Amino acid sequence: MPQIRKILVANRGEIALRIMRTAREMGIATVAVFSEADRTSPHVRYADEAVCIGAAPSSESYLNIDKILKVCEDLGVDAIHPGYGFLSENAGFARRVREAGLIFIGPSPESIEVMGSKLAAKQAASQYHIPMVPGTPDAIDDRNEAKRIATSIGYPILIKASAGGGGKGMRVVESEAEFDEQMDRAVSEAQAAFGDGSVFIEKYITSPKHIEIQVLGDHHGNIIHLFERECSIQRRHQKVVEEAPSISITPEIREEMGRCAVDVARSCNYYGAGTVEFIMDEKRNFYFLEMNTRLQVEHPVTEMITGVDLVKEMIKIAEGQPLAIAQEDLQIRGHAIEIRVYAEDAANHFLPDIGTLYTYVKPDGNGVRVDDGFEQGMEIPIYYDPMIAKLITYGENRETAIRKMVRAIDEYQISGVQTTLPFCRFVMQHEAFVNGSFDTNFVGRHFNPDVLSTKTDDEVAGLAALISALLSDASPESKPVQNEEVNVNASKWKERRFAAH
Repeated sequence: MPQIRKILVANRGEIALRIMRTAREMGIATVAVFSEADRTSPHVRYADEAVCIGAAPSSESYLNIDKILKVCEDLGVDAIHPGYGFLSENAGFARRVREAGLIFIGPSPESIEVMGSKLAAKQAASQYHIPMVPGTPDAIDDRNEAKRIATSIGYPILIKASAGGGGKGMRVVESEAEFDEQMDRAVSEAQAAFGDGSVFIEKYITSPKHIEIQVLGDHHGNIIHLFERECSIQRRHQKVVEEAPSISITPEIREEMGRCAVDVARSCNYYGAGTVEFIMDEKRNFYFLEMNTRLQVEHPVTEMITGVDLVKEMIKIAEGQPLAIAQEDLQIRGHAIEIRVYAEDAANHFLPDIGTLYTYVKPDGNGVRVDDGFEQGMEIPIYYDPMIAKLITYGENRETAIRKMVRAIDEYQISGVQTTLPFCRFVMQHEAFVNGSFDTNFVGRHFNPDVLSTKTDDEVAGLAALISALLSDASPESKPVQNEEVNVNASKWKERRFAAH
């Protein structure tokens, strides 16, 4: 079996650091590649070696396969870990890595290709009788036939890009009168985003839960699942809050969903870490959605409840080692919640924000984990995803994990950019989240930006009151103890203010 001695991490920021830390624990050297925009990033300093591979735009750096492979050749790299995003689900990249005589820490190019197409994935999984959402089995090439199928399964329906992801190339159609217009938009978006205008239709589940199963497979045919993650709190079809386990499913559904996830992985001879995603309707019927052939952003919550280092397992699998964990060895311990701290203004339609992190102080304490790639004084670049960090809390039960999250959000001090921290605090304390009645429509159904602006107005009023008190206490009649109390209150206000932004 090959032994990996040096890994190049073909990524940036928090996930690059996450991978490098596990590699260091395993005695494996690491190489960072970085763009000119990331020259001062923590992952660059942390790696044993680091090479600038291009200008800030990802097309000139993190997506430049030739430059990445040249660095591997120059520095004697054994393996490449792609992280998530960028080239992580690029079958062509995985194939080039293999052809260069290097180890790709991930699945085979063939598995990536099959699961990279939603239609091909459905066809592969169908041999194992995995529950599927009613819809077209192939890409639409006859609109009249597609309309007939839409009528037979009943509106609303969803038009989806076959090569899609992140909500692109996805359109809800409420009636046949809207069909042609929404079809044109979906095809146009899919072509622009993925270079592939193929779309298909399926029944639109109006109040779905988004639940996914983590799987691990080795080169010897062993595949296990590491339970589920609940990922239903989303904006623009992208996740903001994730947790494990899900409050919404029974042990029986968990077992059945896990079996289906393993079968989906088996359908494409999968090895490495992957995630099988399902949607679940109000009656707890679940349907296969897609498979992500990489490490997920939200993988820490699975690590917290199972005690398994997923990156370490990926490296061992890539070396050809058989899984040392059997399904019966795994059990759920406690509860974990993750929020994505984005540089976004939730009060303004979650628009991305850029700027300098004038204040950046992370929360700490028992049961709190922060995966990030930024430091105070750094700028949030415009070229990449606006995620600053992942904040994860762990407790013996869900209520404890929620309480820890609220405390951690309050301690997280960020100024210079707007963030999703206030929105996530709102989620943690909302009745629908606490009792588990939420679904993927949470933002549209429960969130009003005014709840954040009202809080800000209250804080401004509080500051005005403090200033007034300070001025009045400046008179000769003022008592020193009053000034001390005002200073303490002002300090607390500043902390709250930073935590909210």
